[in-house]
Amino acid sequence: MKLSRLGICGIISLLSYAAMVFFSPLAYPGYDGMRMAVSDLTAEGAPSQVLAGQLNSLFGPCGIVSIMAVCVGVADCKSKVLKWGIYFFAAMEWICNVGYTMFPWVKDATNAHPQNVMHLLVTVLVVVFSLVSLILVAVGAKKEQMQSLCIWAIVCLAAMLIGPLGTAFLPEAVFGLFERFSTFSAVVFNAVLGIYLMRGAFEREKR
Repeated sequence: MKLSRLGICGIISLLSYAAMVFFSPLAYPGYDGMRMAVSDLTAEGAPSQVLAGQLNSLFGPCGIVSIMAVCVGVADCKSKVLKWGIYFFAAMEWICNVGYTMFPWVKDATNAHPQNVMHLLVTVLVVVFSLVSLILVAVGAKKEQMQSLCIWAIVCLAAMLIGPLGTAFLPEAVFGLFERFSTFSAVVFNAVLGIYLMRGAFEREKR
């Protein structure tokens, strides 16, 4: 099997995550996506926990397979900045998948609950690694004249920043909406990298 074909896993990961976000609320009476976080759908004790887990089952494994294939694909690329950007993004994917699996949000518990504290710490690490990786990819892609990848990185970086800014400064009634800017930005960018891998874009950068 050609390495590039594994990029399809990034798209599958995005579809699995999107299915969880859009269909899990059907099993959660009273869930309001405008003001409630995505993690409320998968929280321990949430009525949607089982359905969310089923719909989201391909998100983690497929996302990891795709980004690790991209890491192999860019190993010999000329741009060290681009490579390190993708390596940071891969590290974020591992932190996200392992961290949220180990420390799911506990429904009806306070932020001071030990498991929720760890969940929030994982979130901080995911955001930091995402921001660093997207900046590096944008800079590296621009230097290598991969203009479309640079634009994708900037768009996802903007969405990543809009999320915490919106949740911090706007009313709680729209917390969930802006939180989704951050969560979807990383998942979408992983799919974008998978598409670039399938198209052989990183192979061309080795020449």
